[in-house]
Amino acid sequence: MDQEAIALSIALNNKKAQQPLLSLVGRQKSVPLLAGFFDTNTFKMSILGLKKKQPKTFKVKVITMDAEMEFSCEVKWKGKDLFDLVSRTVGLRETWFFGLRYTVKDTYAWLKPEKRVLDQEVPKDSPITFHFLAKFFPEKVEEELVQEITQHLFFLQVKKQILDEEIFCSPEASVLLASYAVQAKYGDYDPNFHKPGFLAQDELLPKRVLMQYQMTADMWEEKITAWYAEHRGIARDEAEMEYLKIAQDLEMYGVSYFAITQNKRDTDLLLGVDAQGLHIYSPNSKLNPNKSFPWSGIRNISYSEKEFTIKPLDKKKDVFKFYSSQLRVNKLILQLCIGNHDLFMRRRKVDSIEVQQMKAQAKEEKARKKMERQILAREKQMREEAERAKEEMERRLFQLQDEARLANEALLRSEETADLLAEKAQIAEEEAKLLAHKAAEAEQDRQRFEVTAMKTKEEKRLMEQKMREAEQLAVKLVEQSEKRLKEADHLKQDLTEAKDAERRAKQKLLEITKTTYPLIAAYSTPPAPPEAADFAYESASTRLDFKDSDMKRLSMEIERERLEYMEKSKHLQDQLKELKTEIESLKLEEQQQQAGVYTLRNEARGYVQEPVYIPHSNRNSAYMSQSQMAFFEEV
Repeated sequence: MDQEAIALSIALNNKKAQQPLLSLVGRQKSVPLLAGFFDTNTFKMSILGLKKKQPKTFKVKVITMDAEMEFSCEVKWKGKDLFDLVSRTVGLRETWFFGLRYTVKDTYAWLKPEKRVLDQEVPKDSPITFHFLAKFFPEKVEEELVQEITQHLFFLQVKKQILDEEIFCSPEASVLLASYAVQAKYGDYDPNFHKPGFLAQDELLPKRVLMQYQMTADMWEEKITAWYAEHRGIARDEAEMEYLKIAQDLEMYGVSYFAITQNKRDTDLLLGVDAQGLHIYSPNSKLNPNKSFPWSGIRNISYSEKEFTIKPLDKKKDVFKFYSSQLRVNKLILQLCIGNHDLFMRRRKVDSIEVQQMKAQAKEEKARKKMERQILAREKQMREEAERAKEEMERRLFQLQDEARLANEALLRSEETADLLAEKAQIAEEEAKLLAHKAAEAEQDRQRFEVTAMKTKEEKRLMEQKMREAEQLAVKLVEQSEKRLKEADHLKQDLTEAKDAERRAKQKLLEITKTTYPLIAAYSTPPAPPEAADFAYESASTRLDFKDSDMKRLSMEIERERLEYMEKSKHLQDQLKELKTEIESLKLEEQQQQAGVYTLRNEARGYVQEPVYIPHSNRNSAYMSQSQMAFFEEV
């Protein structure tokens, strides 16, 4: 019952208490004739009496592992009333594990259910503070803890005991337990949401573990996150149950320790009470007991003031006695022993109908939650797939928008290109027409050039033939000139010899004439007549004169012919030089004509080339060669 329910119950009690007053007042109003029978003082006294009969209350503050609650309790309430109120408030049905603990001086005690709250040694504070904690621990959490709230409260309490180092835990187990605690708190690991540093405000590891290793908080977080990432898909209650499964195997789990002495010499020992039995420890070692008394082997437990006696079931074994410093501690030990023993015996019996119903309901609830988790996981998966599909669709939409934008830009560019291509096509068509016209003209020029080339080739052939003939003629003329030169030289030599012979003959003739003529006339013949002598002399001189004039004439003719030959030879050499020049110009013209034909062919194929300029002198060379050929024929 919560505060509102308590307030409501108090209000109802007050109304019941005030009902006679209200009825009385109602009578007074409804029957005014009877008003005189009531005295005012009597009426006031009745009101004061009703106020005194109202129940007194006191304030109570209950602290659970995850909440704080305040209640208004009646003075007559027993411990069970307050405990039931808290259990109903938190929704707990497995009440046999829990109790209300309070602090008394230097120790603690559990609120007794059969005694009134105010009759116990509770603090006199207002409100009175109680801690709702697990008083007894199960042997196997997965079999005994039925309700989820029970499991959650055990998880929180065991976690706090580990962090406060009331339960020893190794560093490896601490990291694993911390990962399950993170899974229970944050759910599945999501790297997009759980960024580095998200565990900075959480207390997950005992200080002893943090001080044992020289590691930073980020390094511990990295190790915990590595385990945490592997717990994906585990629900909160499942993670808490895995935490408790690991924690129940720890040596100090569920053990309540008390300082005792075994004899009057005050040998210090520790007594441990848990779900398995009683254990005796050395003061410096709470992990490994020196001696253990399981509940199945204990026949009786009793105490007398400070002396505590454990009688084993086997009578052959010795009775174990120990002493406690306070009577209150002995009562607490006995209370824990009785409760743990009752639960130990209860676990080995058939469950009660209430527990069976709770287990059946818990089983149905777990099946329902499992199905809900499966549905939720399926819906989550479908939602994630839908979100991924949505993201994919959005990405695809953006991509399509970009593609559409690019397509529009490409369309605009293509339209511009189409217009430009249309203009170019029109220009190309006009150019094609022009090229066709030029091609036709080029074809005509080509044909004309071919005809001209054929004529040029024929003229070239004739020119070369005439040139060869002219060269042969020049060779012949050179040979004849050399021959004539040789003949002239011979003639000159013969002329010189003839002149010399004539001169000698004349001298000899004169000598003969002078010396021999008288002798001939005297001895051989009779002297001729003078007319005959004169005639002979005249005939001889005439003969000599004739020979001299002939020689002169011959030498003059030879000299004239030689000069004429030299002039003709020089003129012939000039003509040969001009012929060679014309032949070279004809060759150049032929090359240019071939280049023109090649250009026409290229124009016919579609290539455009600049027209080749042919000098006017080369064009007239073909017409000039005819006169020159006529001249060479004359030569």
